[in-house]
Amino acid sequence: MKKALITGITGQDGAYLAKLLLEKNYEVMGTFRRTSHRSLERLEVLDLMNKVELIKMDLTDQISINKTIKYSQPDELYNLGAQSFVGASFDQPLLTSNVNGLGALGIFEAVKEFSPHSKIYQASSSEMFGNSDEIKNENSRMYPASPYGISKVFAHKTAQHYREAYDIFISCGILFNHESPLRGLEFVTKKITSAVARIKANKQETLYLGNIKSKRDWGFAGDYVKAMWLMLQQQKPSDYVIATNESHSVEDFLTGAFEYVGLGDWRKYVKIDKKLIRPQDIDNLIGDSSKAKREIGWEPTVQYKDLIRLMVDDDLKLLEK
Repeated sequence: MKKALITGITGQDGAYLAKLLLEKNYEVMGTFRRTSHRSLERLEVLDLMNKVELIKMDLTDQISINKTIKYSQPDELYNLGAQSFVGASFDQPLLTSNVNGLGALGIFEAVKEFSPHSKIYQASSSEMFGNSDEIKNENSRMYPASPYGISKVFAHKTAQHYREAYDIFISCGILFNHESPLRGLEFVTKKITSAVARIKANKQETLYLGNIKSKRDWGFAGDYVKAMWLMLQQQKPSDYVIATNESHSVEDFLTGAFEYVGLGDWRKYVKIDKKLIRPQDIDNLIGDSSKAKREIGWEPTVQYKDLIRLMVDDDLKLLEK
């Protein structure tokens, strides 16, 4: 039985990945940060609470990282722990850099010292690319437009360094935006689908948004965690763009969600709040995942319109409880 360690197991990706690995008969351990409130809801939704071993660890504390790696000795380590909200990184740039950048460095160093046999998956991000018109692949220029993107570039380049300098198996998944019913409310897709459900149920009247012209390559998180696993089943580590190869604007997402529940024109319900517009934003992100298809056999299975419907349906069901 293989052992897997997932940092950030309580997040959207961590929960879906834990479910996938358990289905593949892994022993699954996952780290979470100690807080004054519970953060295990996603694991409960997927009925995973009594099936994984939870370990308290903080990516800003090297001692706890070292203890966790020494104890777990994982065959596969998935570093998903992060300050993952791009908007918050403008308000908390130092925290974001410490968690996402130095935290990843701490993981790599601990594996080098205490568990060198472990294969590592590093969660890189499409936000590393920033603004440019071309479709992004593994060799595209990185020009991040947020503290979050900058922190991910640091972690990505550090992963490549440890792979080359110390012969550690580290594969980086450059994941484009991926959503699901487990997405947090601070993310625009979930903010939209939750509001649409509440407006449909007459529990909310207005939805406030920032920049609705930006475009993103949106896929389903359940598909994307399979790509993470596939990367660590290869003979050699590498970097892979994981994307649907098409982009849609926030306005397109609004249109699809409101039309799906029969509310018609979203403009009757949405107001633009300038306070929600970021100091710097990315106009368009679209990825080329042909390398992932060719080398690890990965393709997305959930289409864009089906993703919207999946999320809206789940939010409607939550209101019925």
